[in-house]
Amino acid sequence: MGKIVLVTGVARRLGGRFVRRIQRDPDVERVIGVDAVPPEHGLGGAEFVRADIRRAGIGRVLAETGADTVVHMDVTGTPLGGGSRTSVKETNVIGTMQLLGACQKSPAVRRLVVKSSTNVYGSAPRDPAVCTESTTPKSLPSGGFAKDAVEVEGYVRGFSRRRPDVAVCVLRFANILGPGAETPLASYFGLPLLPTVFGYDPRLQFVHEDDVIDVLRIAAHPARRSTLNSGTFNIAGDGVLLLSQCARRLGRPTVPVLLPAVTWAGSLVRTLGMTDFSPEQIRLLTHGRVVDSTQMRETLGFRPAHTTAGTFAAFAAAQGPGLLPPAALAGAVDRLAALSSRGGGHLPTQSAN
Repeated sequence: MGKIVLVTGVARRLGGRFVRRIQRDPDVERVIGVDAVPPEHGLGGAEFVRADIRRAGIGRVLAETGADTVVHMDVTGTPLGGGSRTSVKETNVIGTMQLLGACQKSPAVRRLVVKSSTNVYGSAPRDPAVCTESTTPKSLPSGGFAKDAVEVEGYVRGFSRRRPDVAVCVLRFANILGPGAETPLASYFGLPLLPTVFGYDPRLQFVHEDDVIDVLRIAAHPARRSTLNSGTFNIAGDGVLLLSQCARRLGRPTVPVLLPAVTWAGSLVRTLGMTDFSPEQIRLLTHGRVVDSTQMRETLGFRPAHTTAGTFAAFAAAQGPGLLPPAALAGAVDRLAALSSRGGGHLPTQSAN
């Protein structure tokens, strides 16, 4: 008999894509998609169950379906539809608590895959140049999605101790981009002018949404031994890009803002309803973040099809032309950099200490 896979967060585009993909695995007999609202996209031959994971009813869904594999994708930094930050936090934290409680009571559950984020490392000036899965943040995130992700992973570790018979895989994704990405950073790059922190040019990593689907499938694949896809893994495309390089490739001019005024600028942007320019986003765009993905390759056995640069190129192509031709913008930035260099100035990147 094939595996029965339950997937949360299927009303979002990424969740819907994963549901349609996992159905094609020959070892999967049945797929159940769960969300608080019906998806606007198709789920193929999967069953849809309207259920809010923040409610105890998710336990009944698990019991009735007999799911042995749970893929928790409803951990996100953006609201669905007209939702608020409060509803996002409740789904991330309370929803995860309820889901794990239901998994703990279900004897059928044998595998759990959780979509997390490299946001758990935070972004601080004294962070290491490259974070591994064992890196302890110098400063824990104080709010927003990053704090949610830290809390979610804490609950997952507790579940692992209570149910050691369940294979648990936590995937910490770098910034997800692609033609259809729905993330705070994608919204930021969609602005006609990109506000930046004066004097900083952070290093960034991206992972293509296609690679997100592929690695989730590998982590949930029933044919693989649980010892090979259990643990915590950083998931990111090879290479890094500076924020200035991203702006050039988009053809977007930047608006440098002095650090003391950044919080005010972020509040203004949020008031205009243009993007989620949260404090954690500001720290990322100040200090950046780079993670090591050795375990992704050596233990999980996954190699992304897209590099960080390739992922951003696919995203930029879907955005269309910016206000300035990329070549002209790149030339202007290079000339300014050369003048700054001759004058003894420099733009610091994330600290390597």
